[in-house]
Amino acid sequence: MRSFTIGRLFGIPIKLDLTFLLILPIFAWVIGSQVELWVENLNLLWGVNLDPEVLTAGSQRWVLGAIAAVGLFVAVILHELGHSLVAMRYGFPIDSITLWIFGGIAHLTEQPEEWREEFNIAIAGPAVSIAIGVVAYAAVFVIPEGLASVRFVVAYLALMNLVLAAFNLLPGFPMDGGRVLRALLARNRPFADATRTAAEVGKLFAILLGLFGIFQLNIILIGIAFFIYIGATSEAQQTVMNAAFRNVRVRDVMTEAEELDVVTPDTSVADLLEAMFRERHTGFPVVEDGDLVGMVTLEDARDVREVERDAYTVREVMSTDLKTIPAHADAMTAFEQIQQHGIGRLLVVDADGELAGLISRTDLMTAFDVIQQSGRVQEVAPETERPSPETEQSFR
Repeated sequence: MRSFTIGRLFGIPIKLDLTFLLILPIFAWVIGSQVELWVENLNLLWGVNLDPEVLTAGSQRWVLGAIAAVGLFVAVILHELGHSLVAMRYGFPIDSITLWIFGGIAHLTEQPEEWREEFNIAIAGPAVSIAIGVVAYAAVFVIPEGLASVRFVVAYLALMNLVLAAFNLLPGFPMDGGRVLRALLARNRPFADATRTAAEVGKLFAILLGLFGIFQLNIILIGIAFFIYIGATSEAQQTVMNAAFRNVRVRDVMTEAEELDVVTPDTSVADLLEAMFRERHTGFPVVEDGDLVGMVTLEDARDVREVERDAYTVREVMSTDLKTIPAHADAMTAFEQIQQHGIGRLLVVDADGELAGLISRTDLMTAFDVIQQSGRVQEVAPETERPSPETEQSFR
């Protein structure tokens, strides 16, 4: 998501995704065009005695729609802030809170695996929404009847916050309810197993929600269903990989420096391509006088026209912006960096910054397949300590 920061709360950056700028005016228009319907429902539900004629005079309905839409998304920020503050209390830093087309997301830099911590973090958001809803409901009956517009907005936000809490508590992993379900499942089973079960429940919920959205011709519900399904699948895969790579280090999976095929800066692009064909590699470290000076890939070589490849050297096309990782780093960290940078490999360096090897996406996926097939996945049972470094898995 492409987003920009609008401020900070408790040190947490608050960001707006570009899709939010599209959905906010739509929400304002929908609320404004349905003021009469909302007045009827609020009067019936809570007996607030709102007058629809007063609230729809002139451009009043559109002003109310805009204010209510902004208020709704402020409530979403507070909902995510509830998650974030509890997570920070447990020592999990928050990267940011982002508003986007389907609401808000609090980005935790690390996933809690102790069930009580996840339960409390997950339940904090809906608890905040319920508290806002209750306070707003009580405020409606304190606000003078002459302030009809204010009473409408507060009554609307009271109802929508309660609805937001109820919807988020449905078992649609990775929504709040799905995370609560995973936390409860993780009380007596491994975290990855609890994640798989919660994800399957979440995908079933997403399918049912999507079908309901299709029958209702509701694009928002269809979009949320798609988001839940993809999110459940992605997080389940991520959790399984985390379990598989627990206590596996980069040095256990990498190709060591002695086994690497390297090229020099003076190698021609034509010879480079020939080496790539011969060795079946699409990326080579570039070494000069024993020092690592760059990295060259097939994409770099392709930029040179075929008739000029004998004249151009690796020095002219290689990248000197090297993506490296220490040999002692977790294998999962290497995978995340490869995903983040959109590259196929990382150069591995030792404690002195010297080239120690190379780790590729293929190396990691092969290691993952071996672990899966051999049944060597190390999962953390509830209420237990993680294995000590002496139990690390090795592929060398």
